[in-house]
Amino acid sequence: MKILVTGCAGFIGSTLAAKLLGEGRDVIGVDCFTDYYDRWIKERNLEPLLPRKNFRFIEQDVATLDVRSILERGDAIAHEAAQAGVRASWGSNFQTYTHHNITATQSLLESVKDLGLSRFVLAGSSSVYGDALRLPTFEDDTPQPISPYGVTKLASEHLCRLYHKNYGVPAVVLRYFTVYGPKQRPDMAFHKWCKAALADEPLPLFGDGEQTRDFTFVDDAVAATAAALEAPNVEGEIINVGGGRRITVNGVLGVLESIHGRPIKRTDKGRQKGDVRHTGADVSKAERLLGFSPKVSLEDGLRLEYAHMKKLYGF
Repeated sequence: MKILVTGCAGFIGSTLAAKLLGEGRDVIGVDCFTDYYDRWIKERNLEPLLPRKNFRFIEQDVATLDVRSILERGDAIAHEAAQAGVRASWGSNFQTYTHHNITATQSLLESVKDLGLSRFVLAGSSSVYGDALRLPTFEDDTPQPISPYGVTKLASEHLCRLYHKNYGVPAVVLRYFTVYGPKQRPDMAFHKWCKAALADEPLPLFGDGEQTRDFTFVDDAVAATAAALEAPNVEGEIINVGGGRRITVNGVLGVLESIHGRPIKRTDKGRQKGDVRHTGADVSKAERLLGFSPKVSLEDGLRLEYAHMKKLYGF
């Protein structure tokens, strides 16, 4: 079985591809190197994958990819490619989000609808819940995104459901809750905070710091994704993937200060449009269907990301 990993030069995609290659899988990676952040960061993610004999890389937009020329019956897709970021999804940028999150997903599903894939896993997002009606949040809670990004991710979920219902595409959606760890995107909070702390600069803080998040270490998210590629009886399902613990932003900063070894300066950026107040995943469905439970604590995961950032930027 070959596995196509879209967005394979990105944060989660490159980590997933490395895991699958390490298991001896044949992996085809696709990435179009959008200009959302510096290309060299993605090239660094991709570098250890390229020499592997069971890895093939294609630089191309998923929306124009001829999937039928590279996959056949019984192969699988992990669709990690997306235009990420809540705060950047407003205004004229929305067209970029609709292209990479909706058009590309529809094109991919259309191209494989009669191929006989073994599995199609979509990287979803907890952003679809918006300001959740209850915490922890269950998969059958009504989605009500409060950002354009969340709207596009919900649309991609609906496309998976439509192609599963009408064409039998074996699609499963994983709703990731704030994934962090080594190779995290530079627009994400932990990356910014570690970099600011190491440079002895004020870190940007959005809101009062009492908002809470369910943070998921990247290896845990990848483990759930790898399981979803083969787990039985998950076609058509939507499954939360979370870290198992909700913590305030101020609490995270306290952990980071402990790792850093001294106080960290902060600068108030105010609350941003589209940012939800609280997130928290109920992962009982993931445990039941995927055998998933988060393994990496926030303290251990943040320590690993801090060490990666120190090496990345030469501190």
